[in-house]
Amino acid sequence: VNAALSMGVHESQSLLWERMVALSEPCMPYLLSKILETMPELKGPEATPRALHARLNEITEPSLIRIVIRYEIERALIEGTLQVKDIPAEWNKKMQQYLGYQPPDDAKGCLQDVHWSAGAIGYFPTYTLGAMYACQIFRKAQLDIEGLDAQISKGDFSRLKAWLNRNIHEKGSLYKSADELLTQVTGEPLNVSIFLDYLGKKYRALYAIN
Repeated sequence: VNAALSMGVHESQSLLWERMVALSEPCMPYLLSKILETMPELKGPEATPRALHARLNEITEPSLIRIVIRYEIERALIEGTLQVKDIPAEWNKKMQQYLGYQPPDDAKGCLQDVHWSAGAIGYFPTYTLGAMYACQIFRKAQLDIEGLDAQISKGDFSRLKAWLNRNIHEKGSLYKSADELLTQVTGEPLNVSIFLDYLGKKYRALYAIN
């Protein structure tokens, strides 16, 4: 009971707070006020909630491509088509193929993330699963908690936290699978279209795409 149902569900809770709350447009007024409170030298006409939202959510960092590369290499390792000793060369080849970039050394290449050196092989898909779970769970929270966006804009996260405690955290591993948990909480198992719809709406608005 006192354990997360899966690493995907575990990741969903951190990603819910990070992506669905902290990086959301409703959170920007509160977040900006905290930033300017700590760093008043940043005050100015360009320091607006809209500008902050655009800057924090812009697609510039190739970290997602790195996750794709890690997944492909992990799959090759598991299938036996790649040997551990060949990981650095395979990493560099894929970085050149996808990003046109050659890491100067392994520390900035295949070892730039701690997971592999710690023995956590096959972990990266949990980020994607967690992001999809988080999106579906948060959508249900928005339906259940009246005025949630307004609460977030004021930095009041108490009702959301209580909702998550009641619907996710207190359940632990009582259900057999993440799909069963999602069905109990949201009324359906994982629905990828919810996540795709969220991404589409978010980035069409952010980049003014019709």
